[in-house]
Amino acid sequence: MAIKQETRKDGFARVRVSGNFISKYGILIAFLMLFAVMGILRPSTFLTVGNQLNILRQVSINGIMAIGMTFVIITGGTDLSVGSMLAFASIVACSFAHPNEYPVFVPIIVALLIGALLGLFNGIVIAKGKVAPFIATLGTMTIARGMTQLFNGGRPINDLSTQFNFIGGGSVVGIPVPVIVFCVIVLLGWFLLNKTRFGRYVYAIGGNETTAKVSGIRVNSIYIMVYTLMGVLSALSGIVLSARVETATVIAGTGYELDAIAAVIIGGTSTSGGRGTIIGTIIGVLTMGVLSNGLDLLGVSSYYQQIVKGFIIIGAVLLDKKNKA
Repeated sequence: MAIKQETRKDGFARVRVSGNFISKYGILIAFLMLFAVMGILRPSTFLTVGNQLNILRQVSINGIMAIGMTFVIITGGTDLSVGSMLAFASIVACSFAHPNEYPVFVPIIVALLIGALLGLFNGIVIAKGKVAPFIATLGTMTIARGMTQLFNGGRPINDLSTQFNFIGGGSVVGIPVPVIVFCVIVLLGWFLLNKTRFGRYVYAIGGNETTAKVSGIRVNSIYIMVYTLMGVLSALSGIVLSARVETATVIAGTGYELDAIAAVIIGGTSTSGGRGTIIGTIIGVLTMGVLSNGLDLLGVSSYYQQIVKGFIIIGAVLLDKKNKA
C-alpha cells in the first residue's frame, strides 16, 4: 500500500507515506498546494475566471511544445532546437499571412512543413548519423536561428490577416483558441503515447534501446518520427505565438526550449528515458504557468522568477534520481 499506518511503542499511530506514493502523486500535490497558496495570497485577482483563462492562454504555447518534448525525453533524448524552429517556421509562415493574399490555411501548412523538415533533419542526424541528441539539436538550433535572421533581412513581419490573428487572439464560446488547440494536441499526444504501437515503441526505446532492437523494433524510424513530430509541434506553437502577438520576429522562441524541457521534467518524465506521461507534462506546464502568474501578481521580478524556476528544475531532477535509486 502507498500509505501505511504503524503503531509506535508509546501507543500513538504513525502514518508513513511510501516513496512510490510521492513519486506518483508528488507533482500533483505540489501543484495543488501552489495553487492554494497563490489563491490565499491574491484571492481577488488570482482566482478570477479571467485570470485562470489568461494562465491557460499563456501556457498553451509552451504546452504544445512540451507534449512533443515528452516523446523526445521518453526516448532518452532532448531537443534544444525547438525555440529556433518555432521562430523560423513562424516568420516564413507570416510572410504568407498578409490580408487578401492567401487563404489562412496556406501559412499554417507552410509552417508545419518547415517544422516537419527541420524535425526530420534532427531525426536523421541522430538516428543515421549516431550524433548525440544534445549536439545534433544544438547545431539545428544555430542553423534555424541563423535562417530566421537571414529571412526578410532580420526585420519583423506584421500586418497579418484577421483570420490568422484569430488563431492566437480569438475565442470560441468564451474559450481562447490557443487553449482549444492545446487541448486537441494533448488528446492526440495521449492517444499516440498510450493507445498506439508507436507509443509502446517510444517507451521501449527509452527503457532499453538494445533490447528494443533485438525485439525487432525499427529504432531509427521511431527516432525520426519522434523528432519530426517535435518539429511539427514547434511550428504549431510558432503559429499560435505569432498570431497572438500579431507579428513574427527574429527573437521569437528564445529560451522556449528550456521552458518545454522544464515542464516535462517537472511533470515526472525521467531524464534517462523510458518513463513519463502526458498527464504529468500537463501538470508540469500548469505548475510553471501558475508559478509565473502568481509571482507576477505578487510583484516579484522576472529575474528572481528565473532563479526559482531553476531550483525547481534541479529539485525535479534530484527527485527523479532518488526514485530510481
